[in-house]
Amino acid sequence: MAEETFNEYGRIAAIDLLMESSGFAKKTGGSFVPQAGSVVHTASRVFIEGLDFDLTYFPLKHLGYKCVVGTVGEIYASMAHPRTLSVVLGLSSKLDFGHVKDLWAGVAVAAREHGISSLDLDLVPSPNGLTVSMCASGEELKLTKGRRMAARSMDLVCVSGPLGAAFLGQMILEREKMNFLKTKDDSSQPSLDKYKMLVGSYLKPDLSPAVVDRLEEAEIYPSHSCFVSRGLSDAVKRIARESGLGVKVYADKIPFEGNSFATGKELDIDPISAAMNGGDDYRLLLTVPILSAEKFRHDFQTFDIIGHLAQPEVGQVLVTPDGIEHPLKSQGWNEGED
Repeated sequence: MAEETFNEYGRIAAIDLLMESSGFAKKTGGSFVPQAGSVVHTASRVFIEGLDFDLTYFPLKHLGYKCVVGTVGEIYASMAHPRTLSVVLGLSSKLDFGHVKDLWAGVAVAAREHGISSLDLDLVPSPNGLTVSMCASGEELKLTKGRRMAARSMDLVCVSGPLGAAFLGQMILEREKMNFLKTKDDSSQPSLDKYKMLVGSYLKPDLSPAVVDRLEEAEIYPSHSCFVSRGLSDAVKRIARESGLGVKVYADKIPFEGNSFATGKELDIDPISAAMNGGDDYRLLLTVPILSAEKFRHDFQTFDIIGHLAQPEVGQVLVTPDGIEHPLKSQGWNEGED
C-alpha cells in the first residue's frame, strides 16, 4: 500500500483528517467557560528535535503522548484540572502524513486520558526537523484556591514517583544509538529488556490524571506544588523561591526504580545525581502542611516523603545519610525558570 503524503491532501484537509481521527471536534483556538470564582492557569512547552528528543529511537506515538504529559503536568502542579490543549506541529520535509498520524495518535490518547475537552491543531513548515509546540489551560476550583495555606517550616516535601529513571533510560538509548552508528548493522537490535522500566520512564512517562481530584476529595491542599521536569534540584529551588523558605531533601528518602543503581554503575552515573540534575521524570513535587501529614501518608502511599521545608537561612540542601548537608547548586543559565 502506498504511503499517504501531504501532497494528496494539503494542509487544511490534513488537519481535518487528523482531527476526525482523534475523536475531538475541530475548533480554532481552544477555550472553556470556567466555574464562578475559579482560576484559569496556562502552561506552554516547545519540544525541539535534536534538543528534547531524538527520532532515531523515539517512537512518534510515544513522543506525542509524552509532549502532552509534559505540558499538562504544569497544569496539575497549579492544582488545576486540564481543560484545553492547542498543538502546533512544525514539520520538515522528512516527515510525511503517515508519520504525523502516528505522532497525533499519541497526542489524542494522552489528551483523552487527561480529561482535555477542547483540542486544537495547526501544521506549519519547519526547515530544521520536527518541533512540537503545546499550550494547555486548566481550572483551579474556587474551593481549592481558598483552602491552600501559606507554606510553613516543617511542611512535608513529597514526590509522586521514582526520580532519575528517565535520565538513565535516555542514556541507555544514547549508548545503543552510538553502538549502532559504530557497527552500521541494520539487523542488530539492542536488547533492552532489563532496562524496560528505565527506558519506559523516558519514552512514555506515567502521570496520574486523578491526582488533583484525589487531593480535593481528601481535603489535602498543598501549600506549594511543582512539576519535576528538569531534575529535583531545579524543582526544589523553585519551591524555595516561591515559598521564601529553606528546603531539606534527604538522599536516602529519594525513590528510585529497582535497577537504577545497577544501571548507574554500568553507565558510571550516580543515580542520586541523575535524580537531582537529570530531566524528564515528569513527577509532582508537593509541600503538604504538617497537620495533614498522617492523612497524606495513609491516603497517598504512592507518594514518597523526601524532606521538609525549613527556615530561610537553611537554604536548599541535600542531606546525606550521615547527616552532612550539601547546598544544591545551580545547573545552568535556565536554573529555576518556569
